[in-house]
Amino acid sequence: MPDSERELNFAREIIGERSYREVPTDEVLREAERLLNGWMAGEMRMERPKLYDHYALLLLALLQKNRELEARLSALEARGA
Repeated sequence: MPDSERELNFAREIIGERSYREVPTDEVLREAERLLNGWMAGEMRMERPKLYDHYALLLLALLQKNRELEARLSALEARGA
């Protein structure tokens, strides 16, 4: 089966054989964006319903990034006060 027809496992494509805790947040976000862009453009196929099941990986990365940005903003605000 050609790669363009192979259904990809969203989380496995991002984390490979690692634990999700071993994958840096920025890598998760970058790879999730690449995969989702390819899926939306019809260039990649994703396993279903696993795509929906693995949104948790992306959501966790977004929450972690949000927490990091909030901490940085608080530190900047504290320095300016």
